[in-house]
Amino acid sequence: MRTAMLALLLGAALPALADEGMWTFDNFPAAAVKAKYGATLDSAWLDRVRRSTIRLSNCTASFVSPEGLILTNHHCVEACLANLSSRDQSLVQTGFVSRSRNDEPRCATQVADVLQAMENVTDKVMQAISGLDQTAANEARKKALTQLEQACEKGTRLKCESVTLYQGGQYFLYKYKRYDDVRLVLAPEADIAAFGGDPDNFQFPRWSLDFSMLRAYENGKPAKTPDHLPIRFAGPEAGELVFVSGHPGSTERLDTRAELEFQRDLVLPNWLLRYSELRGRYIQYGKGSEAAARIVEEPLNSLENGIKVRRKLLDALHEDSLLEAKSEAEQALRVKMAGDASFGDPWADIARATTIERGLYLPYLFLEGAGGFNSATFRYARTLVRAAAERGKPNTERLREYADTALPRLAQQTLAAIPVYPELENLTLSFSLERMREWLGPDHPVVRQLLAKDSPDSLAAKLIAGTKLADPAIRKQLWDGGEAAIAASNDPMIRLALAIDERSRAVRKRYEDEVEAPITAASEKIAAARFKVYGTNVYPDATFTLRLNYGTVAGWNEDGRDIPPFTYLGKAFERATGSAPFRIPDSWLKVRDSLDMQTPFCISTTNDIVGGNSGSPLIDAQGRIVGLMFDGNIHSISGRYWFDAAKNRAIAVHPAILREALQKVYHADTVLRELGVR
Repeated sequence: MRTAMLALLLGAALPALADEGMWTFDNFPAAAVKAKYGATLDSAWLDRVRRSTIRLSNCTASFVSPEGLILTNHHCVEACLANLSSRDQSLVQTGFVSRSRNDEPRCATQVADVLQAMENVTDKVMQAISGLDQTAANEARKKALTQLEQACEKGTRLKCESVTLYQGGQYFLYKYKRYDDVRLVLAPEADIAAFGGDPDNFQFPRWSLDFSMLRAYENGKPAKTPDHLPIRFAGPEAGELVFVSGHPGSTERLDTRAELEFQRDLVLPNWLLRYSELRGRYIQYGKGSEAAARIVEEPLNSLENGIKVRRKLLDALHEDSLLEAKSEAEQALRVKMAGDASFGDPWADIARATTIERGLYLPYLFLEGAGGFNSATFRYARTLVRAAAERGKPNTERLREYADTALPRLAQQTLAAIPVYPELENLTLSFSLERMREWLGPDHPVVRQLLAKDSPDSLAAKLIAGTKLADPAIRKQLWDGGEAAIAASNDPMIRLALAIDERSRAVRKRYEDEVEAPITAASEKIAAARFKVYGTNVYPDATFTLRLNYGTVAGWNEDGRDIPPFTYLGKAFERATGSAPFRIPDSWLKVRDSLDMQTPFCISTTNDIVGGNSGSPLIDAQGRIVGLMFDGNIHSISGRYWFDAAKNRAIAVHPAILREALQKVYHADTVLRELGVR
């Protein structure tokens, strides 16, 4: 593995190494695929797959019919299910099957984006920052990107987003068609969708029916989507070439050693300490009543997933071979650039900035981040306060998240009618205030400001009891009323957001000037050097933008034991205990005798994916869906930093189990007909 890792970090031609790489559609190595596998991916294939792949707000999905039907993971719609639930009924637990188009409820905060075009704007951004020092360049870069986004959207119905690739080596405008009316069609019960729960998470073999269906609407009607992917329900063969089209969230394979050490020493340990304790509080709260268990289910599932990921990421960063290979790669590039006096030592620049970041990390986390004020109503308050203040400024002078191009989505999220549970708000807010006092210290100015006469529990209780921001009508009044409405508001959450805003902004400004600016400037230098030496044989880190990856259906060898690439339905019933997380729902038990126990359930492949790829279609060489990506094995977690070709595996739901479930368990005949199953 060491040789492969070093080659990756040095920027060698990746396809010769392994089937790895999260390639952008404009730079996909089709020739390498042709040479190795004999498959031809022409521009028509790539365009159809691109226009059929969807970016949800939190995951990937794909169109699977000409009438806007969307296939994705259950865990990708879990928030929608929770938002459509109540204290007395949980759609996460019971599942949902729409029997007609009129019964498809809207997911209030979900959007579906489809990439239409990509424009390279690197030269325009570089021109905007030319000759400026790193602090001024950081501001000019943001202004230029805001202007480019605004100009892109003017006179069109497209949603334009700036995309940074290769740590600043390239800047693109990605142009999307956005569907902001997304409705729920079908979701299985959590017991089968997440069969095995946290114990099976990131493991294989697996038996999780992690799928759901949505539908995109336009003008109140199902969207017309001629570009969609047919499903090959027979699924793939072992060893078959397969592709994943999706939106991997974030990788750090091109980060410097100093940046990885910062994650290892501070970010990951701090996160794990705080959220492992919060997990315990969630579990205890959920044991209080059936209603409490329903309320906490979705955030607990998300948190447990995050804990397992970060535990393994921390383990990965304690592997000396990674950091040694990183140092060797950095030194190799230094040597190649030794004759360029203007190059300097950008790795040293980043190391100095991360030293400053260590001192700013906790104040930034607890004041500007979510560390100190973990509450939905506080997040509403901060958004309303800042939106009011920022909208009064010229567009390019605002915080980037409040630019004109971002406001429609921000309004949708802020004004959506979703349930807010006061008891859960109390739990999370009081906990985060406790941790703020613990980590910043009782004498920190903000801690003294808030807790001189209150405990975290009493302050949280007063804030949650007094705020009216759980009511979307109140939020809309404040959003529409702007600065005057905010200034006149006596809502305690609004007053809190106002009270800490100056100090929070000051910490953010220091971070942007002293950490973000020098790291961005140095990263651009390193990226330029990589391009000069290696060209585009190196794929960019994941940025939750559309990528295409290729691999094969394959298992792996674990401690001398071969792990086959397929699992089958019968084993799920054998593993069932009758209690969560190994409980099979009654809907399945009732039809057990009619089910084919030899139905393939899950698939293991060599594809290179990370979080954000959840819901991605697994596609064959003819452009048909042969699986639905939902997870990776335990070795895939370190894929944030490198790709281990021997053991890193992606996990997909087999399409055969989808058909078995739709036909025999959920009797979703209209959905099956829409998918072409007669």
